[in-house]
Amino acid sequence: MIKNLLFDLGGVIMDLDRDRCVRAFEALGMRDAEDFLGVYGQKGAFLALERGDIDADEFRREIRPLFDREVTDEEIDSAFNQFLTGIPQERLRALRQLRKRYGVYLLSNTNPIMMNGFIAEEFRQEEGMEMKDYFDGVVASYVAKCYKPDREIFDYACEKCGIKPEETLFFDDSQANVDAARALGFYAELVAPGTEFTEILSRR
Repeated sequence: MIKNLLFDLGGVIMDLDRDRCVRAFEALGMRDAEDFLGVYGQKGAFLALERGDIDADEFRREIRPLFDREVTDEEIDSAFNQFLTGIPQERLRALRQLRKRYGVYLLSNTNPIMMNGFIAEEFRQEEGMEMKDYFDGVVASYVAKCYKPDREIFDYACEKCGIKPEETLFFDDSQANVDAARALGFYAELVAPGTEFTEILSRR
């Protein structure tokens, strides 16, 4: 009996464009941007930021030596946010409808620069709405200080949100994360490119 829906953010609710982000950092003069920014995971200071090992200010300081010119905080943040392209309104409406039937939760590998910037703005598309109006609970890797697909973040989500794996359906665009969730007793579905989570739900 599924009582809860647990959603990844990027690639499931929010559309991504990793190549656009790489180009934005390269345009600022960053060396090896391609190596640091993965589709399903980051490296170096980018990973440390998502794991909560460093904060946003420390992150900016750590990556500055990678640029061949002086860059501002605003330029770094703007380039980083190019990873995200937006949330279609129909997905936001679907989330609000699903909250009438399920507990709806978010579990995301993300960082404070994106979460407090572009992500927060996208959830405000409909006037008066905030992220809390779409989810019963939100777990971000940089707050949890652990990272999908590690078991620790799933355990953290269960404890924080008060959910049980056997009552929860998890959606993610990474097969590694889906496999990890299934191994822990969650129902889990891969949201492949071009697929909507609403389509998957309608088939269950």
